[in-house]
Amino acid sequence: MTLDPDILADLAVEITPKAYVRVTPMAHAATPLGAGFGVTRFASPSNAFKVIYLGQDLTTSVAETLVRDRFQGKATRKLLDVEAETWGATEVSASAPLTLIDLRSTGLMRLGVSTEAARGKAQGQGRKLSKAVYNQTDAHGLIYTSRLTGNTCICVYDRALLGGLAASPVIEVTRLAGFVDALQALNVTLIATP
Repeated sequence: MTLDPDILADLAVEITPKAYVRVTPMAHAATPLGAGFGVTRFASPSNAFKVIYLGQDLTTSVAETLVRDRFQGKATRKLLDVEAETWGATEVSASAPLTLIDLRSTGLMRLGVSTEAARGKAQGQGRKLSKAVYNQTDAHGLIYTSRLTGNTCICVYDRALLGGLAASPVIEVTRLAGFVDALQALNVTLIATP
């Protein structure tokens, strides 16, 4: 996929994230900014680069990691505490602006890329787009709208993780004062394991 460099330049915005939320498995708590290869929306389709995701708020990050589409079509929307306890959250801030390609409004259309890339359930188009952006720009990542909450998310490329980002210690999400409220906003109830 070849992207128009003039449009990419026009879509590049400088944003300094402050207290963005990353929800991550507690197994990785020792490395709050650790990145790995995966099969996620903007991951490298060939394991050429790594990414992490940040949400504007706890509700968005919980929706994007723990909840996703698992309760689609279900009247009962319950999350077991033992599963929730395997997840943690950290706040991530940048000391300098990140250059991000803005996909929040007309960016995808202007690039001639399917809106599925950032807004669909299927993630193949997003991975292709991300690979093109990574290879054809020096951008630190992508900024886009969560298809689940409508709030802002950031995909940060590995090349931006080496300096300038700081993360608070990872805390179990069940210990966060706003976690139950985040679940309630998503119409999910946290329940004790029977």
